[in-house]
Amino acid sequence: MQKENLNKNSADNNENAQRQAKFAKLQKVIETGVNPYAHIFKPTHFSAQLKEIYKDIPADDSEQSEEIIVAGRIYTIRNSGMFMDLYDKEGKIQIYSYAGSTPDSELEKIKLLDSGDIVGVRGVIKRTKRGELSVVVKEITLLAKSLQLMPDKYHGMQDVESRYRQRYVDFMVNPDAKDVILKRSFIISAMRKFLENKGFVEVETPIFHPILGGANAKPFITHYNSLDKDFYLRVAPELYLKKLVVGGFDRVFEIGKNFRNEGIDTKHNPEFTSMELYQSYADYNDMMAITEEMFSYIATKLYGEPEVEWNGHKISLKAPFARVSLVDAASKAIGVDLMSIDDDEKARKAATDAGIKLKGNETWGEVIEEIFDQRIEKTIVQPTFMIDYPRDICPLAKRHRQNPRLAERFELFIAGAEFANAYSELSDPVYQKEMFMDQMAKKEKGNDETQQMDFDFINALEYGLPPTGGLGIGIDRLVMLMTNSSSIRDVLAFPTLRDKK
Repeated sequence: MQKENLNKNSADNNENAQRQAKFAKLQKVIETGVNPYAHIFKPTHFSAQLKEIYKDIPADDSEQSEEIIVAGRIYTIRNSGMFMDLYDKEGKIQIYSYAGSTPDSELEKIKLLDSGDIVGVRGVIKRTKRGELSVVVKEITLLAKSLQLMPDKYHGMQDVESRYRQRYVDFMVNPDAKDVILKRSFIISAMRKFLENKGFVEVETPIFHPILGGANAKPFITHYNSLDKDFYLRVAPELYLKKLVVGGFDRVFEIGKNFRNEGIDTKHNPEFTSMELYQSYADYNDMMAITEEMFSYIATKLYGEPEVEWNGHKISLKAPFARVSLVDAASKAIGVDLMSIDDDEKARKAATDAGIKLKGNETWGEVIEEIFDQRIEKTIVQPTFMIDYPRDICPLAKRHRQNPRLAERFELFIAGAEFANAYSELSDPVYQKEMFMDQMAKKEKGNDETQQMDFDFINALEYGLPPTGGLGIGIDRLVMLMTNSSSIRDVLAFPTLRDKK
């Protein structure tokens, strides 16, 4: 233990010395009359562009005549500043300075530079005898002095916790981390194009909700000072989007943040991004079709085929996906025909006899949901629609047209994780009010995730909601799938973290 402390103290002292050296160089730069944090700088070229333009020049150490200007961050400095690796948005290019070509005044400036500094370089192109395309310095400008120590570019940030707490550093030194965020942007853009091509209109609905609704979830609560009233950060945009459909917007979608005051783990973040869409004159069968087509479309745009790899599995996103009855699967999992049971207590006994852990107050539908969570979900690998859920756990979905105990709802599961949730949307205002009343009764029994009565939503339904299909997709999970990321933290630029111990 004493040896470990000595090593730590030695490392801390070395780090402090390096930091002090950076501050000393900063002071020297200021003393020369140079602003170490420039207002503006305009590069003419970027690294990949230069490599393409000058791909055919020979490695004969001769300088090209055209002057170019580049800018970026210095990652490594070698041979007392003769060689520097500069990274811009497109990649790396070598910066080369030497007496006889680089003015003495610029060589003096280079002595005050460190790894991490952001610089602009005016110079000419040459390919060294070793074959490295380089920018020969004619003038170098400090744009931002870095006062922190840069991690090793080739080893990155070794501590996983530090990677998530200082994502800006992780992105600097870990191209894979940056690539995931770039692909996230591409995926969301592809989703928008897909929906717009199908005639959907993107809309925005409120984040602050006066009434908790749209999903069964624990909310975050905030206070609206000017109204002197508590509001909920939305758990889902569903009810507002369906009001738009009532108002005549036949196909709408929204991509935005939802907030659920629940756990943090590799698949959950308290604030997350979802896409919800609603289509008039459609049902949950249409939502299955659009989900299959969307997932296949995005994967093909990314990789040229509707196939991805995730958590060690090759996942085919080619339609059609499997369709499995939730009640049938749960019945098979415990060896009991659950459709033959019409009593909550008998359902709980059948489940507990089969080893399912319950709290003891679950309804028939909640028992089936628990059986799925504990026995079935983790066994699913290829895309599977679990369909026809118990009606008592689906307060916003239509009754199943063949079986009134069920609702026309599906959830999509891939490799043990949920990716989508969809309904044939409930449009009967009288029945919807009954379902809200049922939710309120559950809340009185201690279930704090249930929805509240929304009289304005009932009022909207009384004007008439056409037959409508609704679909919600978790974008963070979708990006995990499409980028082979095992943790939701990897697909968020700044994930929520517990306090540092």
